Amino acid sequence: MLDIKFIRENLDVVKQSLIDRNLKIDLNVFIKLDESRRQELTELEGLRAKRNKANDEISVILKEKKDAKDKISSMKEISARISELEGSLKGIDEELGKIVLNIPNIPHPSIPRGDASCNKIVRSWGEPPKLDFKPVTHIELAEHLDIIDFPRATKITGSNFILFKGWGARLERALFNFMLDLHTREHGYTEIFPPFLVNRASMTGTGQLPKLEEDMYKLKDDDLFLIPTAEVPVTNIFRDEILEEEKLPIYYAAYTACFRREAGSYGKDTKGLTRVHQFDKVEMVKFVKPEDSYDELEKLLANAERVLQLLGLSYRVNMLATQDLSFSASKCYDLEAYAAGSDRWFEVSSCSNFESFQARRANIKFRRLDAKTGKKFTEHVHTLNGSGVALARTVIAIMENYQQKDGSILIPEVLRPYMNGQERISK
Repeated sequence: MLDIKFIRENLDVVKQSLIDRNLKIDLNVFIKLDESRRQELTELEGLRAKRNKANDEISVILKEKKDAKDKISSMKEISARISELEGSLKGIDEELGKIVLNIPNIPHPSIPRGDASCNKIVRSWGEPPKLDFKPVTHIELAEHLDIIDFPRATKITGSNFILFKGWGARLERALFNFMLDLHTREHGYTEIFPPFLVNRASMTGTGQLPKLEEDMYKLKDDDLFLIPTAEVPVTNIFRDEILEEEKLPIYYAAYTACFRREAGSYGKDTKGLTRVHQFDKVEMVKFVKPEDSYDELEKLLANAERVLQLLGLSYRVNMLATQDLSFSASKCYDLEAYAAGSDRWFEVSSCSNFESFQARRANIKFRRLDAKTGKKFTEHVHTLNGSGVALARTVIAIMENYQQKDGSILIPEVLRPYMNGQERISK
């Protein structure tokens, strides 16, 4: 979340941010509440000082064995007003907290202003495959090779769930094992295997709540949520903690299943693996010093790109415009892989810098040494995360780009060690 003092002192910046994001939030309510809070806090601090002084005076009067009745009476009036102000301030703080939790992060100046049509392709890698036959979609390939059973997944659970079979299941497992090995062995990440259920505080800390609650799967009898991404449990590892400066940066990588209701996706393309409610993903999460966070974003992006390069998938890097940016992000790149059978670019990774936005919500700080004074002080870390990368759309790209004329699928070389040396998936 944004700091209340920052909002107060930079109202024009916050208002412009909302315009850039095409959001309507009445900041006048915030302004009035903040003014009331400051006035009442000033009065409260003054009355507390008076009460302390009165207590000292009463002690002296009583020691001198004099009558302190009038002084005690006036102190009771002060105490009553203090209690009244404390209750009022608690209510104001709760209302301010609700407003602040719904104000999005400030977009970085470098990103385009506007809707998704203003997104900017900053670079691309590889060439879309040129097949000497008419390619088919992953849905047709899955049925032909009997490696994904969409009808039975629907029978077991419901629409937009996946049942991988045989070499399809093996391909899925090979992919996330390969990605974990790459990020931990070559990119310096520590592997994490977190819970797939998190509490409300964790979801609020990373910004999914309160805004996106309708898109989340929630347990009926417990205030717990199935994770939409490993970003949530991994970022919250350090919630309400203070890290030491010398431990930064911290890199974590985690495989998890991810669960999203996609409540607003009605009418969108939901065929096959395109938009599903449960999918696998390897997530990269970073905790870094503020001055390093934008360099770290570029490194994070490069780590995700390396996955696609090793898989031999052509892709493009898309810098998101303000209206396409997630609630918590200040800057985000999407990686989009090309799939020949669908003749489409599919988003397979988002790499975001949240600056201190999540760290304020989750209260994650680090202790820094002031070189001038020699004293230590605390400030919020910057958090980043990126898909490294997400399935199942990466599976779409592999199946459709590596398909052969006979209906088989070549397995990318980098995955073959994870699939018993198998070179292709055949019927």
